[in-house]
Amino acid sequence: MPPSSSFQGPKGTRDFYPERMAIRRHVEAAWRSASIDSGFCEIDGPMFEHLELYTVKSGGEIVSQLFSFRRDGGEDDYALRPEFTPTLARMAAARGKSLPVPTKWFSMPSLFRAERPQRGRLREHVQWNVDVLGVEDASADVEVISTALLALERLGLGPDQVKVRLSHRESIAEVLKALGVPDQNLPEAFQLLDRRDRMDESDFRGSVQGLGLDDSAIERFDKAAGLTRPLDDPPEQLAQLLGVPVSALEGLGELTEGLRSAGLADWCVVDTGIVRGLAYYTGAVFEIFDAGRAERAIAGGGRYDRLVELFGGPPTPACGFGMGDVVLSLVLEELGLLGEQPGADLIQPPDVFVVSTSESGDVFTGRLLTDLRRSGLHARRSHKSTRNLGKLLSEASRAGARHAVVLGDELAGGEVLVKDLEAGSQVVVPLEGLSAALAGGLES
Repeated sequence: MPPSSSFQGPKGTRDFYPERMAIRRHVEAAWRSASIDSGFCEIDGPMFEHLELYTVKSGGEIVSQLFSFRRDGGEDDYALRPEFTPTLARMAAARGKSLPVPTKWFSMPSLFRAERPQRGRLREHVQWNVDVLGVEDASADVEVISTALLALERLGLGPDQVKVRLSHRESIAEVLKALGVPDQNLPEAFQLLDRRDRMDESDFRGSVQGLGLDDSAIERFDKAAGLTRPLDDPPEQLAQLLGVPVSALEGLGELTEGLRSAGLADWCVVDTGIVRGLAYYTGAVFEIFDAGRAERAIAGGGRYDRLVELFGGPPTPACGFGMGDVVLSLVLEELGLLGEQPGADLIQPPDVFVVSTSESGDVFTGRLLTDLRRSGLHARRSHKSTRNLGKLLSEASRAGARHAVVLGDELAGGEVLVKDLEAGSQVVVPLEGLSAALAGGLES
């Protein structure tokens, strides 16, 4: 009888069988090592927050995008966290002026969004967040971007596979105002820029017209929405293309210069259509894309200098990014960076595999496994009832073990047979020194 649908995983979520869990841990290991090597400390917060934490900055319309709830008989409204930045800002506000400068934090929380699942976007995912607080200049933005690229590089990606598309909201605001967009319409104009790639031509032009622009300004707005330039292009050239003075692009220029100085120019392009949809961004913004399929963002972030203050803390400059595991894992798999058997090749093989061909060996197996594991070795055993050594060694080879310890007749003399499954050789080893011999890289 097939299982009831009520016993299947919720729509938009994942079950992590060993192969998928190995991929997740592989990605998380790169995230964590890049964070720590770049001087960030790990934090976390509750899986659910007061609903007001999200509505205070995004308005009540965000509630439809969240998994929100109220405890039976309770009075408080909560929501499963859809992002981590508000939690981080709340935590920073609670510490106030006692935070060191700079404060460098990273986290890897599970996040939840009540939206229609699609390829690369689920209702639950793991996200890597990296943030610098307390630094006003572009060095902090460069720091978080370089940390993101360090992790991607450790996963096997390079500037031919991924690109950082970056911009600056204050610079783009100057461009929009030069086109004739009134200050009160800037938020709507930012939303249009953010959604440009997901709108058809007629809808986009109609929405731009609603900003009060004439035909000439609409053409220039459309151009600004899709303008990309190499990082090494002179700023005067970009300013001329956008029809603004170079001074209007000052913030963007500081960021691009910092990235060039850090040796990251090959990874980056200027994209004036990148503004990020969330209203709390205040300055530099960026998204990291799969270069093969530009519609897929692997990560996104920017500067949010007023968010900590919004949650009751002191004025605190801040910037950071979030990188989800879903799209990143798809990119790694499509590029063949997860092995021939994605996930299976990432499962840690045992150092030694114990098999028994005698009754005395059966009795001793448990004790030997304990001793091997206490010595720091990854040791497994066979649970097959067969005494056929060939079948037992085949099992050890399939598990990926290099050495197999055979508990057979040699036990009577206080020795065991150790087979090197890669070299096809074997040697008899005193039982008393077996752990040390294996830990030291036993030579046959």
